[in-house]
Amino acid sequence: MKNLFLITLLSIFVFSCTSNKSIVSNPKINETKSKTSDTIRIANKDLEYEVIIIEPGFNTWLATQAQPRGFYSESYLENKNRFYVSEYNNRVMQPFKYNSNLYENQINYNFNVHYGYEVNYLIYNYLVFFQQTYKQKLAGYVPRN
Repeated sequence: MKNLFLITLLSIFVFSCTSNKSIVSNPKINETKSKTSDTIRIANKDLEYEVIIIEPGFNTWLATQAQPRGFYSESYLENKNRFYVSEYNNRVMQPFKYNSNLYENQINYNFNVHYGYEVNYLIYNYLVFFQQTYKQKLAGYVPRN
């Protein structure tokens, strides 16, 4: 059976998705961005995974607040993602303790898979955005980025 890694980050605040999308092609990575719904999609057919981030304001935040690509090393991003994803998933599993409207779906991030820089960069920045936007502390403090 083929391994399929689906990393989906959804927000309850997403009201609709539109079909007006612009597509940027790359031999290994296809990224789709929708200005209206603030959707980022990354797929890698070789590793059979897909990342979908649907969050109002994330694209703008990524372009204006996040550190540029290359600022962090890939190992730094992987280490941060290990911690943030683990804590995020722990909170998804405790809906009576943590707001289930914020922590809806688990992030299926396998720490033994090399996803590459772009995936780790986007997951890291999404989780920083999430913490700043919703005033959550996955690491004991809200990162400033």
